[in-house]
Amino acid sequence: MRTESKNGRRRARELRAFSLLEVMIAIGIFSMAVFAILGLVSSSLEYARRLQRPMVDAGAVAGELSLTNQLVEGLESGDLSDFLGKEYQGYKWTYAVSEVQSNKLFQVDFIVQSPDAGKPVISKMSTLFYRPQSPAGSLDGATVAR
Repeated sequence: MRTESKNGRRRARELRAFSLLEVMIAIGIFSMAVFAILGLVSSSLEYARRLQRPMVDAGAVAGELSLTNQLVEGLESGDLSDFLGKEYQGYKWTYAVSEVQSNKLFQVDFIVQSPDAGKPVISKMSTLFYRPQSPAGSLDGATVAR
């Protein structure tokens, strides 16, 4: 009877303990869950940083140019903070005006560049403007373009 009670205790002890394989599987599952949560937190922080940066679009420059009555062929550039305020300091805009039809139809290509190193292009846009009060362009016989 004593041997049976020893065997019974031994079996009870064996059933209560975890094997090394079970512990390793549990640690693996736990570490995968932790890394998945850390990945989500990291990406949400990155998106929050992106939202804090000002949204930049070439449409703001096109809107300012659309207020003019006359267009002259050539290239213009400047700082976006002139139109939109201090938070856009360092963003550069450039537009090129070219006459596409002899009836004073102009194509304007807008580019907005980041203040970051290398000046990557953030926004590009091309628009047609009809400005009958504009001076003669290259298609209307003008000899000197600005």
